[in-house]
Amino acid sequence: MSALTCRGLSRSFGALRAVDDVDLTVAPGARHALIGPNGAGKSTLFRLLTGRMRADAGTVGLGEHDVTSLSEVRRCRLGMSQTLQHSSLFASLTAAETVALAARRHDGTRIVPWPRRQPRVGTRSAELLGLVGLADRAGDTVPSLSHGERKQLEVALALACSPSVLLLDEPAAGMSPAESARLLAVLADLPSEVTVLFVEHDLDLVFDLADRVTVLHLGRVLLSGTPDEVRASDAVREAYLGTSRREELFTS
Repeated sequence: MSALTCRGLSRSFGALRAVDDVDLTVAPGARHALIGPNGAGKSTLFRLLTGRMRADAGTVGLGEHDVTSLSEVRRCRLGMSQTLQHSSLFASLTAAETVALAARRHDGTRIVPWPRRQPRVGTRSAELLGLVGLADRAGDTVPSLSHGERKQLEVALALACSPSVLLLDEPAAGMSPAESARLLAVLADLPSEVTVLFVEHDLDLVFDLADRVTVLHLGRVLLSGTPDEVRASDAVREAYLGTSRREELFTS
């Protein structure tokens, strides 16, 4: 059984067909990247998969469940979690309090003043911060964290929902090379039972992390294959560069 699928997924905005009859299969435990040039339809497809946007046609499956008509919240309850390209964190909270709040909300625990009064939730918060490399920043407030650390914190928030499928929308956006390297280490060390689908422009990160890559172009799947197959594709080079010339596009 696949972890996440879509079949015939389409969405138009007037005359623009942003996502055009897309089929996608994400295997359990995969690190699956979704890439493509600007305007390829990646963000729209991401929103259709997560339920932030309704499709004009097609279906979305999460494990054994048809979630096509379900909201983001109901998809989350079935095991889908996400981070967004642009998100907001509570500036008044520490990293530990932020994650504890997400853990309590997911577990249905009554919201009362912070983790010291709920040891189980406090333990879960510490575990998640350790998983994303922020154990030593637990007591620091969100504004004191670097951009990269805030992105790591957002991954911890998504993991607080105990997802089977984690979707990441441009997780490395705006990061320095050093921050991207730290994020790559965090994502590479995620538990194997968590399936990851991520949209990303940083191709170095894509080819260091992904075991499967799907390339979108003009709203359609241009190619889905291994990283080596995508690197070798003239069609992918042409989509990115406007020509099938052999110049090196992907660097390691």
